[in-house]
Amino acid sequence: MTIRFIINPISGNRKHHNVKELIHRYLDVTKFQFDCVYTERPQHATLLASEAAKQGLDVVVAVGGDGTMHECAIGLLGSHTSLAMLACGSGNGMAFHFGVNADLKLAIQQLNSNVFRTIDSCTANGLPFFNVSGVGFDAHIAHLFADTTVRGFMTYIKLVLRECAFYPAQTYTLEYDGKIEQHKAVIISWANASQFGNNATISPQSKVDDGLVDICILQDFNRLRVPALLYRLFNNSIHRSPLMKIIRTKRITIRCKNGISHLDGEVVNLGQTIEINTLANSFKLFVPNG
Repeated sequence: MTIRFIINPISGNRKHHNVKELIHRYLDVTKFQFDCVYTERPQHATLLASEAAKQGLDVVVAVGGDGTMHECAIGLLGSHTSLAMLACGSGNGMAFHFGVNADLKLAIQQLNSNVFRTIDSCTANGLPFFNVSGVGFDAHIAHLFADTTVRGFMTYIKLVLRECAFYPAQTYTLEYDGKIEQHKAVIISWANASQFGNNATISPQSKVDDGLVDICILQDFNRLRVPALLYRLFNNSIHRSPLMKIIRTKRITIRCKNGISHLDGEVVNLGQTIEINTLANSFKLFVPNG
């Protein structure tokens, strides 16, 4: 089996500087022919992944965080090459959803017994996403986080705690399945998989192969409830909060005044009308079994 590792050398806390050495040590060379390439600039991973697909390689491994995963996935979408992941970023939501080990040595050993799987992908105004995306407070935090010099989980939490007291709720109009609803919400996440990263799980019941996207609406709330909501976020129970409404649908239109959004953590302005669509069985993965 042919496999290419696309390594983002500046992702996360950069503690994966020895990843190439670990790959040589722990990847089963009786199963894989492999090489390693490094990204040099934004969107470079998309180009490298697309080249791997054109060469007919079996697997591309995104070595980085959700941003690296997102770029590689775009390059592979519509091809026969599957995506695998090593969790080397700040959040690693997609990797952790599929059970990729946080320990790099163990994650490389997992590759030796990974399985192929086909999942859904989604689009927002035609732009692909694969894990969790959204509009509102999480997009605001993603924008701030992108400009930080110190990455990692604690930086993310500090931003959340600092900004949550002042971020205003917004009125959103949702049109789906013949219904029109208005919600005053702090966050509307679009979940194909389940979590932002670091096991912060916004949609615990999401299924990546049901042909549907989970629209997770966190209603406006008293900011004194932030600690309780964070607790729910990290113990897989946010969907049970009375403040959370989850709509499961194939497509939805969201109208809002501020369309600053994120796609798998990558910030984008989608404008005041956001069209979310699900593309069933459209993307190939190579992930831990079970």
